[in-house]
Formats: sequence, structure tokens, C-alpha cells
Amino acid sequence: MTRLLLPPDGPPDGRPDWPALRAAFDWVDALYHTPQDPIWHAEGDVGIHTEMVIDALVGAPDWPDLDDHARAVTWLACLLHDVAKPQTTRTEDDGRITARGHSHKGAVAARRIMWRLGVPFAIREEVCAIIAVHQMPFFAIDKPDVRDRAMLASTALCNASLARVAEADIRGRTCEDASGLIDNIELYRMLCAELGCLFAPYPYPSDHARFLHATAERAPVVAPHEDFTCTATLLCGLPGAGKDHWLRHHYGGWPIVSLDAIRQRLGVAPGDHHGTVIQTAKETAREHLRAGRDFAWNGTHLTRRRRTQLIELFARYGARVRIVYVEADPATQRRRNRSRDAAVPDAVIEDMLTKWEVPTLLEAHTVEWVSSDGTRLAAGPAQ
Repeated sequence: MTRLLLPPDGPPDGRPDWPALRAAFDWVDALYHTPQDPIWHAEGDVGIHTEMVIDALVGAPDWPDLDDHARAVTWLACLLHDVAKPQTTRTEDDGRITARGHSHKGAVAARRIMWRLGVPFAIREEVCAIIAVHQMPFFAIDKPDVRDRAMLASTALCNASLARVAEADIRGRTCEDASGLIDNIELYRMLCAELGCLFAPYPYPSDHARFLHATAERAPVVAPHEDFTCTATLLCGLPGAGKDHWLRHHYGGWPIVSLDAIRQRLGVAPGDHHGTVIQTAKETAREHLRAGRDFAWNGTHLTRRRRTQLIELFARYGARVRIVYVEADPATQRRRNRSRDAAVPDAVIEDMLTKWEVPTLLEAHTVEWVSSDGTRLAAGPAQ
């Protein structure tokens, strides 16, 4: 099934066997049953549009010149860019068809699909990053913060690939002012080239400069002063990913704030009295922060919103924030979780997967993506 998706192993021209894809994957077939607003998509349903987008991508004159990574990333991003439209499409009171939120939800859905198919981590995460903002180059050039958007986006994706997917998205549809949108995309490319972040991450003067730009909206000029009181390490990952194993073998003797340990001490089942568990953990973390002690916080924290609450707490006390994200393949994760004394029910895991956001370099001073044995999954999706 994976060979149906990744273009280097698929048809030489990158054009897939659509009937085979529809038969193999329910999420592909669902695209053909999802209507679109004729003002923006006069060509028809999402499935027809997706076929046209792939044709536009692989029909570009420079498609054969792309390396395997760029080809796989852009191909998968085009295939999956509207994967959440079946769940987000609505007909409004005025008769217009909308799919609000399909970009963000599409990134989460695509991650789940590609994880189960074994798509390599670096490819998968760049695809998800592109899907989350795939419409940005259409209109970003008219926004006052376009420079910030381009710089920040470059930490998780290649802006050249983002622009390539955006252009294929426009060329793969029938709509008014397509030429104007393509012009906007070209202006976005030119801006990224000017900033030095078209093909590589923006060259921030330091990790702290990048962190402040992302979290405090302070655009970097020079490296800001650093005077950290300690390092707070936030572990995150699915239950059964191997976070405890990583801590035992790679962390050292520093204190650990463990949500599972607190639940066990308080006699709380997973999912119950979560607020009490978190508040108990936060007070323990504050003790370490006030004392200037390095420590680790161990929990699932699969959404950026959940992680941000803790990162803001750590940063208020002047800590250097480090995220260690631990991942296992689906079979290993399932086996490990079921062998735990307090296994998380499969239904709870499935609910977690519908919200699953892998941390990015915009959330902390450093982010490490590893397997439980310490093997790096990637230097970074855009690096």
C-alpha cells in the first residue's frame, strides 16, 4: 500500500492508479463524495480536484529535477492537502459550501494516515507542516506579518516545497483570478529568497532568538541575552511510545515530574480527575523551577495547546525549554501500551490520535525527535 503513495516507488510520471487508491483507502474514496463551492472549485468534487492537483504537480517542467525527498513531500502533500474536507465540509444558510478548518485538521489526519503506513518521519512531518498552511502563499504577501510567517514556517518545512504545492493547488482547479493567486505565490517565493529561507530554515542568530520570535512575537535582529536558571525537559509522545525507557537510559539523575506516577499515587485512572493531577504536577515543577534545578516533565502532551501551557510556565521562571518527543511504530506502540500495568484503552488512544500534533522548533529552545532507544528520528523536518 505504501508503494501506491510514494512517487519514487510508484508510476514513473508520478500519476497514481486512482481506482486502486480508492479501493485501498477509504479516505481517498471519501474525496469523491465531497462537493466544493463552485466559485473556487468549478471543476467538481474534492477527488476530481486532487487528481488535477497531482497532474499539475508532476506536469511542471522541473518535476523530474527534484530530489527524492522533495518529490515525496510535495506529492504526498498534494494528495493529502484536502483529506479533512469530507469531515469539515458544510453547506451554509446562503447555499455556499465551506470547509473551515480543513487545513489544520487535515495535517492531523494526514499524520495518522502516514504513521500507520510507515512513511518516514522527516517526510511525514514536513508533509503535515505544509498541509497545515497550504493556503498561506495565496494571500500572505498582502499581510503585514508575511515576513514573520515565512521565517517561522521555514523551521518546519521547505518554503520552496510549500510554494510548489500551493501553485499545484491553484493550477489544479477552475476558479476566477487563478493568475492573480499564482502571482501572489511567486511573490511569496521571492520574499523567502530575499530572507534566505526559501530552501533552508531562516538563519536565526540563536535558538533563544527563534524561541522569542515564535512565543513572544519578538522578531530577531541580534542574538538576545541568555541567562537561564535551569533546563526544563518536556517529554511527550503516545502511551507506549517509550518515554519511561528513554528517561531511564538517556536522562540522568535529575528529578522527574511524572503524570503517571502522580495518578498512581492519587489512585486516579487515566482520563479521570486530570485537572487535579496536572495541578499537583505543576506545583512540583514550580518547586524545581524556584530552586533552579534541572528536571523533566513526563506526559503525553500530544497537542500544542497542552504543551504551551507548560512551556509558558517554564519560561516565566527563566528556564531553558527542551522538548524530547518519543515515537514508536504503531505495532510497537500498541504492544507496549497493552503490556503496561495501567494500559490506556484503545478507544482513548484513538481519540488521542485525532488531536495528535508533533512538537516543532517553534515551541522550545531545542526539540529532539527520538525513538525510545535514543535513535534520532530526524534532525528536524525541515533540516
